[in-house]
Amino acid sequence: MPTATRLKSDDFRRNCALPPGKGVAGRIARAPAAQPDGVVGDLGHSGSIDSTVRTSFMSSGAVHFSTKGEYGVRLMVELARHHGEGPVSLADVAEHEDLPRPYLEQLVVSLREADLVVSHRGARGGYTLSRDPREIRMGDVLRALEGPIVPMICAAHDRETSGQCGRTTFCTVNTLWVKVRDAINAAVDSLSLADLASPPVSAPGVQSAQLVV
Repeated sequence: MPTATRLKSDDFRRNCALPPGKGVAGRIARAPAAQPDGVVGDLGHSGSIDSTVRTSFMSSGAVHFSTKGEYGVRLMVELARHHGEGPVSLADVAEHEDLPRPYLEQLVVSLREADLVVSHRGARGGYTLSRDPREIRMGDVLRALEGPIVPMICAAHDRETSGQCGRTTFCTVNTLWVKVRDAINAAVDSLSLADLASPPVSAPGVQSAQLVV
């Protein structure tokens, strides 16, 4: 599974960082982890860098979703493109999207628990969406994969979590982080899977291919 990235400063870690075990796409406030040879990405379960990870992208890390979000969204979009055609296997998705199948197998567990996909057993088994792509918001997909989308712990929706910030009683900056939280959530909730499921465009040098369903 993706490794957590390092926080920017001791003050941030002490006062604003989310506590351990709180999976939050508030990786929004974290910088990408530096890997050997200038590669930015996640380490696989074996500790080796996934071969599909792109080379380093110079970013402040102010807005950052992990590969759980990226790969999971691509998986869901593939299922949306073939909605109504029967189950699609993860092997086909992995080949078509050039993604690691073992990673997809981990991500689909969270998507199934969130009632976004349905598994089908058998020789022609695989996965289908639990409902029409027009009814699945991208915010639901990202929250299922990443956790609550909040930039700082003080902006968490539940008081039990937000109250863990040591500056709650006197900090006046909370209004900013709440507005950032609401803006990002509104943006991802404004799109449905159907909005992203237009016919795929082949990558440069790659011949167009259709999934076998």
